[in-house]
Amino acid sequence: MKVVIVYREESDHARPVIDFMRDFARQTGRELETIDPDTPEGAQFCRTYDIVEYPSVIATSDDGVLQNLWRGLPLPLINEVSYYDHN
Repeated sequence: MKVVIVYREESDHARPVIDFMRDFARQTGRELETIDPDTPEGAQFCRTYDIVEYPSVIATSDDGVLQNLWRGLPLPLINEVSYYDHN
């Protein structure tokens, strides 16, 4: 499974996302993938998973099936996300 955070770096919600990713890496030793919805690849990803609110945290299976989706702030707990992040 994999976890992706969709957010805009130049936005009001960037600081909480950056803090969350730093804390996640510190507690789990793993890095989370990020996607910018303003890039062509990011826009396609958002259309695929119907993401319209940022930040969003998406957990998918290895074959791309949606497992869980957290939208907006507050962000989920690190242990909730860690359960789905099996790289």
